[in-house]
Amino acid sequence: MRARLDHLVCWVSDQLLSLQFYEQVVGLPGVRAEQFRHGRAPFPSVRISPDTILDLMSFEAMRGVDEATGVRGSAGHPVNHFCLAVNEEDFEALQVRLKRHDVEVSGTRTNSFGARGIAPEIIYFPDPDGNVIEVRYYE
Repeated sequence: MRARLDHLVCWVSDQLLSLQFYEQVVGLPGVRAEQFRHGRAPFPSVRISPDTILDLMSFEAMRGVDEATGVRGSAGHPVNHFCLAVNEEDFEALQVRLKRHDVEVSGTRTNSFGARGIAPEIIYFPDPDGNVIEVRYYE
């Protein structure tokens, strides 16, 4: 089987604040952002790649999630972190944006294994709700 990641869902307390963070700090373009701002979409997303988006779902939406997934206790289930792979230039630019927006890098590593082999550098940082993001580049 060949599969691609379609989307991830992050629970957030303030969807507009999170959308602004992912657009302006992380640098990911909004998906349905204007529709959400005008009340025509239930949640905004940001595009990670042509095939993958990150949905920014309100904690309020947890009601009904167990019923939708059919898995009891799935609402707000914790995930350790998710990882974005970028090129080295975007990796450096992200670190500048994080500093400009006073977002503290909570961890760094070198020579870390991932889906495409060894990444020379990685950083970790939290979003406004404490969801941990790892960003890396490959040579």
